[in-house]
Amino acid sequence: MLINPKELLQKHWGFATFRGSQEKIITAIINGKDVLALLPTGGGKSLCFQLPALALDGICIVVSPLVALITNQVNNLNKKGIKAIALTGGISYNEVNNLLDNCLYGNYKFLYLSPERLKQEIVATRIQQMNVNLLVVDEAHCISQWGHDFRPAYLECSKLRELAPNVPMVALTATATKHVVKDIETSLNYNNFLFIKDSFYRKNLAYKVLWDENKKKRLLELFNGEEKSGIVYVRNRKYTIEIAKYLNYNNLNATFFHGGLTKKEKENKLASWLNNETNIMVATNAFGMGIDKPDVRLVVHYQIPDCIENYFQEAGRAGRDNKPSEIVLITNKTDEEHLKKQFLNVLPDVKTLKVIYRNLSNYFQISYGEGHTIKQQLNFNEFCSRYTLNPLLTYNALKILDQNSVIALSESHHIKTTIQFICTKEQLLSYLEKNESIALITQVILRTYGGVFEFETIIDLYLLAKKTGQKEELIVSVLKQLEKAEIITYQGKHSDLEITYLIPREDDLTINRFAKKVVERNNFKKNQIKEILSFINNKSTCRSKLLLNYFGEDKKEDCGTCDVCINNNLTNSSPNYKKISKDIIQLLQSNKLSSREIIQLTPYSESNIIYTLQILLENGYLKINSKNEYEII
Repeated sequence: MLINPKELLQKHWGFATFRGSQEKIITAIINGKDVLALLPTGGGKSLCFQLPALALDGICIVVSPLVALITNQVNNLNKKGIKAIALTGGISYNEVNNLLDNCLYGNYKFLYLSPERLKQEIVATRIQQMNVNLLVVDEAHCISQWGHDFRPAYLECSKLRELAPNVPMVALTATATKHVVKDIETSLNYNNFLFIKDSFYRKNLAYKVLWDENKKKRLLELFNGEEKSGIVYVRNRKYTIEIAKYLNYNNLNATFFHGGLTKKEKENKLASWLNNETNIMVATNAFGMGIDKPDVRLVVHYQIPDCIENYFQEAGRAGRDNKPSEIVLITNKTDEEHLKKQFLNVLPDVKTLKVIYRNLSNYFQISYGEGHTIKQQLNFNEFCSRYTLNPLLTYNALKILDQNSVIALSESHHIKTTIQFICTKEQLLSYLEKNESIALITQVILRTYGGVFEFETIIDLYLLAKKTGQKEELIVSVLKQLEKAEIITYQGKHSDLEITYLIPREDDLTINRFAKKVVERNNFKKNQIKEILSFINNKSTCRSKLLLNYFGEDKKEDCGTCDVCINNNLTNSSPNYKKISKDIIQLLQSNKLSSREIIQLTPYSESNIIYTLQILLENGYLKINSKNEYEII
């Protein structure tokens, strides 16, 4: 029996009316029509499929890319009294079997799973037996090789059509260019469907780029003054710990979040931040997907993101309550070089792919025309060392071989060996005096890895073995001894790769089959870097306009709040900018003043004073202290 959508909206979400295109999308789905929807971050995408699935008889199948995203949505549904199940990793075959039985016979309304699950025969067979009312592909940009989070497993989503024919499908994303939209349509076999694109513009967000050689100091200034909830995005785990520690040392309330934390640690840190017990979350870029915290006032990019899509998605986590919020990227010219080095210098070209594939086959002693179905264990570090290969470039090459079905590559290489010294240096010295047999290995570790006392550090066992002249097994035994003595924390994981050859070895002929695609992909990545750098270096065009234009949206009016608009407004409306600046600085030479006091003590309009103060702040002439007063730097 069909239930009225507005009744469900009120009952489960507490809203009286829909927003944006939600009602149009929901009506189309209930009427059995396929939908492709591009909605802004925070635009209520999940409600667009959850509500019609509740209104219709049967169960909704949702494909989603991240465990955190799946877990968050399932928990929220269960809190509303709606029965939902998640098939995440680490579940035994018997448990998967039982959960799928629940979907068949337990009156569940939602089954969430990763795209990889669609490859499992038991999952595909059970879906065919279910009364499916809706198919959902969330974060649909992952299906496109031109998307910023391309996941080859997402191509499995097209199989849903075969498993549940004549069932409407909805694909949703918040970041898709025209090229990506076309890919989604093709991959999901969309034909007669409803295409919805709400404006990505959010008038409450002010985009700013600050240039500063002392980025840590500038970060501190952004959070000093009033307490506010914020996210600081960095690109690696080490920086999350380092920046959080720096902020806490300077009397701010921060914590860190990255993929290497335990489930319990993640839950505790997230709960503390969501409840505003912790103000600032320093995190890697995956943090925030599926987390709906409405009062984030400031999102800071401490390093340049690798593409506009990631920048825009992360920015969208601010101001979901529609109150004014800032997106600030702190950078300098050195950052630009680091960005190019990290993302462009490790793109394997066709020639490099051929060399690495040939070396791989020689390493395994696979003859020309042989190798099909052969499974091998690869000591990655030894392989790179033997052939003098750049490890990151090599790993990227192996991923390309995997994506193009030349080999099947296990994911175990992502799991690293990490340690952190948790004793004092005096305690360590005393321990080594009593255990001289492990002193050499311990000293090599200390010389090789700076900061190993300050934060959890990834170590390379193969490198340490070469430096010490010892076997990796002995290095591991020393680490376990140090852990038992409570000298270090140690997480030891096997770092070998498991590689299965899917086709016979044919050297250059193998690579030539997809060489054109490799060239296109590399050019695409280079263009992404070019676009983000162009956005950052822009000083004339409204930043909101630039972002919307990138996603195919034509915005006529300037936002008026980004750093470029502020500069332009100041120039146009205040010909006396130099005089205003001079008068403000003169005032502040003798006293620290709030913006209200400065407005009262000068003859200029409030808007011109505020504009001028922002420019002086951003150009490093002024700073705000803990009392929210301006002072000269």
